[in-house]
Amino acid sequence: MNNSRRQLFKHLALTGGLSALSSPLLAAVNQSSTATLKGNIRHSVSRWTYGELSIEALCKVVKALGFSAIDLVGPQDWPVLKRFGIDSSMCNGAELNLTDGWCDTAFHAQLIPRYLKHIDLVADAGYTNLICFSGNKRGMRPDIGLANAVTGLKQILPHAQKRGVVLQMELFNSKVDHPDYMADNSAWGIALCKALGSEHFKLLYDIYHMQINEGDVIRTIRDNHQYFGHYHTAGVPGRHEIDDSQELNYRAIAKAIYATGFKGYLAQEFIPTPPSMDGKIVSLQQAVAICDV
Repeated sequence: MNNSRRQLFKHLALTGGLSALSSPLLAAVNQSSTATLKGNIRHSVSRWTYGELSIEALCKVVKALGFSAIDLVGPQDWPVLKRFGIDSSMCNGAELNLTDGWCDTAFHAQLIPRYLKHIDLVADAGYTNLICFSGNKRGMRPDIGLANAVTGLKQILPHAQKRGVVLQMELFNSKVDHPDYMADNSAWGIALCKALGSEHFKLLYDIYHMQINEGDVIRTIRDNHQYFGHYHTAGVPGRHEIDDSQELNYRAIAKAIYATGFKGYLAQEFIPTPPSMDGKIVSLQQAVAICDV
């Protein structure tokens, strides 16, 4: 999540997005038959990256492209997803923001009741994944932040386990997009997973962010896949399309993910560059095709 992501979330909240499909391609997508995907990878797309579309329009696009999940959707939009048979593959709304998180005990008093309530909302809706964030260091040593996160998360994990919900902490880069973020490397996140020792806490391994901060993506996935419960994509540099305009080989990465036996979701989270919505939907279709191994 960077400034563009925050701005699109704000825009969506203020405008509600487009209320209907409005271009020839979107209309065609609305009427098209479902595309055929291989079924080895469970595809999704992050809501905020297509914030110009209403949630109804995005559901129609997703269905037409042949998959059935949208990431980072809160309770207010779940009824629409259910109407279209779309999974909320990564639920949000319990977090305070991206900087005030579990690594700092100052925020636990607010986070704990919010997450306990949201765990129930997620479970009652029939969903599984709920995002969370480490927050910023603010001069704190990583080991102290880790201990703080363990203390806080242990107060909600029993309830998550009881309700069948998996908390997923997203790894961000601190070099470009999220200065001072605590969980800016896979080693810190994996240490947190080991300390918590629960199958109801995993890492959201954002490939874009981790390429920027540490690289060695495929080896990291192969060696530590048991701690990764969800994946996000985007091109490096720039956070745009995942095609050959950027440095990562996403087809090889998707093959490596599939080879681990992963059963979760791989969600597209790139910012599409075409000026028209027609082109942006083509970008999504191409990205899904690249990762459909």
